[in-house]
Amino acid sequence: MEYAIVDIETTGGSAATGSITEIAIRIFDGTKVIESYETLVKPQHNIPPYITLLTGINDAMVEDHMPFEGIAKDVFSLLHGPHFCGS
Repeated sequence: MEYAIVDIETTGGSAATGSITEIAIRIFDGTKVIESYETLVKPQHNIPPYITLLTGINDAMVEDHMPFEGIAKDVFSLLHGPHFCGS
């Protein structure tokens, strides 16, 4: 059985005010990783200093990356088929 493992870093703990800064997806077949996806994401606003301390991700690192809307189709296509498991 295939399933997806997803790790997301954000600019804060609130869905109302936070934005994604990094997403990693691993598709696992129960034995091994069969597909991987990982990218930094340009958030809708600056990354707070305490989040940079926590994640190591700063504004300069994400400046040249796409916002989530630019990667949403890729993320959807990876997660559409496999079962999704949060961690």
